Amino acid sequence: MTTARPPCRKMRPSADQTYAGKQGFSYFEGIARETTGSSAICMHLLTIPPGGRAKAHKHATHETAIFMLEGTAAMFWGDALEHRMDLAAGDLLYIPADMPHLPFNPGPGPARAVIARTDPHEQESVVLLPELEHLVP
Repeated sequence: MTTARPPCRKMRPSADQTYAGKQGFSYFEGIARETTGSSAICMHLLTIPPGGRAKAHKHATHETAIFMLEGTAAMFWGDALEHRMDLAAGDLLYIPADMPHLPFNPGPGPARAVIARTDPHEQESVVLLPELEHLVP
């Protein structure tokens, strides 16, 4: 008996294939269970405009890997968002599951990144952390 599996799929980013994430950013609706039938991974594109900032959040049950394509970004991270990490085009970033973080774009131009997560439902395990918002400038 063979288990049914989804076919291979090719996708191309376009402005009409975006969704608003709980974190406060708009994402390209890329590889996910909802679009391709994936069972253990999702991959999206994100553009953060200059001055753009996410809401403090964590991904309760999945890991995140990010590749910066262009521009610069920064991220506060840790239980009290006490650490800051600056990123530039060409950098790779790993965020463990359940790690509070808050990414933002200090500018001057847009920041573009490829984001991959170990949950095929990218928004399912997003937990907003409004109690941490006041901890960062």
